[in-house]
Amino acid sequence: MYYYKFLRFPGGKAKAVTLSYDDGCVSDKRFSDVITPKGLKCTFNLTSTKRIDRLTKEDIQEYFLDRGHEIAVHGAFHRAEGNLRPIEGIREVLDCRLELEERFGIIIRGMAYPDNGITRMANGANYDSIKQYLTELDIAYARTLGNDNTSFDLPEDWHAWMPSVHNTNPKVLDMIDEFLAIDISPKVYPANRRPRLFYMWGHTFEFDRDDSWNLLDKMTDKLAHNDDIWCATNMEIYEYVTAYNSLVYSADGCTIYNPTLFEIWFDTFDTEAHLHCIKPGETIKL
Repeated sequence: MYYYKFLRFPGGKAKAVTLSYDDGCVSDKRFSDVITPKGLKCTFNLTSTKRIDRLTKEDIQEYFLDRGHEIAVHGAFHRAEGNLRPIEGIREVLDCRLELEERFGIIIRGMAYPDNGITRMANGANYDSIKQYLTELDIAYARTLGNDNTSFDLPEDWHAWMPSVHNTNPKVLDMIDEFLAIDISPKVYPANRRPRLFYMWGHTFEFDRDDSWNLLDKMTDKLAHNDDIWCATNMEIYEYVTAYNSLVYSADGCTIYNPTLFEIWFDTFDTEAHLHCIKPGETIKL
């Protein structure tokens, strides 16, 4: 993750938190009621209404979009891309995206793989083919599953974005404490000062099933209203990091131009750390 070493999130923050919840459950409304006042942001991954429609259009608008959360593709019929022929996988993604965009009048470019996603392959499917058609369908990122990203690193491959932890992991509170305890201050050796992301995912029905809404309160209380953490949706993370990667440097690296619409934060290190902010369209000299 050397590539991201000098990246800092908005406000110069070195840590970020994002949430991702699947399937459009009725309990998503209660979940939104819990996280929104705490300043946390979530990406809600929805299937087509052809499969199931637990939430009304008005519910999704009120509890997700009007509160600053994101909605993303989760497959028209919740079928794993790793089990589908390319033409079937393309239809799963495209039909879902087309329906969601038509219903809500917005552009949707995010995704979470449904079911077992890309963890198992069958029927001639392979990851390179899946990544290619997702890219051609203008899907900017896709959340995968199967492991825990315990290093809290940003993804190297946005179409295989591994989250930090599932909300039912018995060590989830310990992992939050570990994330919060990471020291990325200027006194830390530069090689260890890369930005960190805590990314929790799951299904809100699990809080009903396990009678664990009190656990959600504990988890979110730890993460909320922390001045050192940027809370963002999956797409906000992707777009900001992509903007950082779009900075243009002179040959000696001392002049930097920001061609994006984002205010970008980063730091440099010679004998000590220096935090910088470059505004849209600005050129700065270090």
